Amino acid sequence: MPLDLKARQALSLLLIGGTLLALAGCGDSGSDGGGEASLASIAPPTAPIFIEGTIQPKGQLQRDVEAAVKAIAGIDDPGAEIIAKLEEEADEEGEPLDYETEIKPWLGDRAGMFLDEFDGEDFQQFAVAIETTDPDAAQSFIEKQADADEDPVEDASYEDVEYKIDAADESVYGIVDDLVVIAEKERAFKAAVDAVNGDSLDDEAAFDDAMEGATEGSLADIYVDVGRMIEQSGDEIDATALKAFESTGIEPNEATAVASVVPGADQVEVLISSDLGDQEAPSGDASELLETLDGEAFAALAFSDFGDQVQEALDELDKEGVPGEIPPNQLKSGLKEAGIDLEAIADSLEDGALFATGSSEKSLEGALVFTTNGSKEATEAISSIGDLVEATGTQGVKKIENGQTTGFEVNSSDLGEKPLVVLTSGDRIAIGYGQAPAELALAPPQGGTLADEPAYDEAVKALGDTPISGYADGPAALRLAQSLSDNDAEFREAKKYLRNLSWLGIGSEADGNRVTAKLIFGVE
Repeated sequence: MPLDLKARQALSLLLIGGTLLALAGCGDSGSDGGGEASLASIAPPTAPIFIEGTIQPKGQLQRDVEAAVKAIAGIDDPGAEIIAKLEEEADEEGEPLDYETEIKPWLGDRAGMFLDEFDGEDFQQFAVAIETTDPDAAQSFIEKQADADEDPVEDASYEDVEYKIDAADESVYGIVDDLVVIAEKERAFKAAVDAVNGDSLDDEAAFDDAMEGATEGSLADIYVDVGRMIEQSGDEIDATALKAFESTGIEPNEATAVASVVPGADQVEVLISSDLGDQEAPSGDASELLETLDGEAFAALAFSDFGDQVQEALDELDKEGVPGEIPPNQLKSGLKEAGIDLEAIADSLEDGALFATGSSEKSLEGALVFTTNGSKEATEAISSIGDLVEATGTQGVKKIENGQTTGFEVNSSDLGEKPLVVLTSGDRIAIGYGQAPAELALAPPQGGTLADEPAYDEAVKALGDTPISGYADGPAALRLAQSLSDNDAEFREAKKYLRNLSWLGIGSEADGNRVTAKLIFGVE
């Protein structure tokens, strides 16, 4: 049994979501919080992730949490339901639990967790710390749980700190500096003791600087040191994730971030503040392009200054070449001889956006659209590519000329039932999966764009002064997910909560080397 049953059930709720354990406190317990020990003091200075949150919210925060859970899950009294389930599971295991007398008397207001030693896929050690209002009562609870445990429990001590080791899975729990600490393994527990007695994450300047960006009044804050994760993984971090950072101008080895979760009656906000080290935070506003996309889109995303990102990608690709196809430093020069100037094309690109529509795999379509500065290099290149492809007589490829619109389409069984369509007209370039979305991206319909959708308007208003860069229509996205789920049991369970999410709005703004992103979920 992983950790004594009653301790595990009361405390592991933190691991699957601070909101659940937060509500288990049922609001004001009459306590003034825990001891004065900082939760981050149990985290080693090397820990790249630290999560800290309120487990017994009071006042407005409590009301906001309860309203959000009621709106999403339809639960009128979530605290009572969680406690009932906790006690029910304990009874089923033959170890009765009375939350009111055994846990509530010592449970503090906040809890935290560190994760350390990232190998590229998993963290090799973690521990949870929970504030106590009565360390003696908490110690009595620990002793009682150890005595009741069916598995052998070993007493041990380290640096004058006594703790318990569960023989079943070697999990460890004890009290460190008036904090109840639960660790996956003994090594993590000892790391927490060493942090309290010596250097800890709480002493790190990067942690302090990042936490200054946390939102006041949040339910939980999540600190992430991206550079430390990369260092610990031995550079084994996902290559796509690294490219995503670099494409936005972020140097991941120097980046830290803190995400704050702020619940509300009709929306839930996740605010992410990132310190980019010596890098200048990317700026720009592509919201005007985003609002012109198809109003039936279930998801849409816009990005500014796309030409700069394309230029960086082209430079890297030209430098490396394509193994077996194009030697290093030959891509740009080779295409230029064919009449296609990649650097001029990149210089002419401005903003970009993409959207997707459809309610099933068969009806799924979408397009990527770019705006240009009017210098015509990019739009003329599309026409040149069409001419080149047509001249080769490649099967499945056809040039398109329709008035001011030019381009080409590619038909292939590898692409599915719809063609890949590349079109240009005026100052726009569109690459669509399907003819219709490509044409809609070039010439937005009157009265049928995202700007005309009430839910999109709500997302824009919720973001306030932060320009919107991403949007999702909750019901439309759910319909697609349902069609792809094949009646999966886990999806049916998740649907009970997802069906109350009406929209998602994403936006960001920069100030020097700090960028703040907002993810706001509208809740019905």
